[in-house]
Amino acid sequence: MRLIAHRGFAATAPENTVSAVKRASRRADEVTVDVRRCDSGELVAIHDPTVDRVTDGTGAVCRHTLSELQRLTVLGAEQIPTLDAVLQIVPDAVGVTLELHEVGLARDAIRLADHADVHVTVSSGIPHELEGCRGVAPDVPRAYRFDGDAEGGLAFARETDCSYLHPTAATCDGWLVTTAHSEGFCVNAWGVGCQDDASALESCGVDGIVAAHPQIMPQARP
Repeated sequence: MRLIAHRGFAATAPENTVSAVKRASRRADEVTVDVRRCDSGELVAIHDPTVDRVTDGTGAVCRHTLSELQRLTVLGAEQIPTLDAVLQIVPDAVGVTLELHEVGLARDAIRLADHADVHVTVSSGIPHELEGCRGVAPDVPRAYRFDGDAEGGLAFARETDCSYLHPTAATCDGWLVTTAHSEGFCVNAWGVGCQDDASALESCGVDGIVAAHPQIMPQARP
């Protein structure tokens, strides 16, 4: 079972920052990075639609230029990075899952990944964005992220030729994993909160867990 660092192990470092991703890459098989577009057009690594929770600023990400965003500090530590800056520091052996939180990001996100020569999977809970990704770069693996309605998640993944299902840990059970595997999908569960949850998911046969802390899977590579 693979260990995937949620936002660069957000429980141990300022999430989605260059230092978090760099440190997580030493331990995890893969790292998730959240992606949004700022007002000046660049793609930046941040989860929320606003900067309020993780920075000393306020307001929508899409209402800030890059220079304005980079005057803020993430959880008192460092700047909100561009997606390009994050991708440039990921080592060859580590994959990246790009979590696209808006429509219209896929083309630029994939272009940046190609430039950085990073192996990426594009994940989203937005059906139109995954459909757009298929049109832009059909060879880039896609993952459908969902919470609840396992049958609906499977159905949409089939329709859009996804390679991965990304259900919440609470949604993930033996039926879902077995059915997904029988249809050729890999399953990565997110929202995994403790070692017991990780062990239960491993028993179900999941392929990977998306975790905010590396010790949820202490047997992972050092």
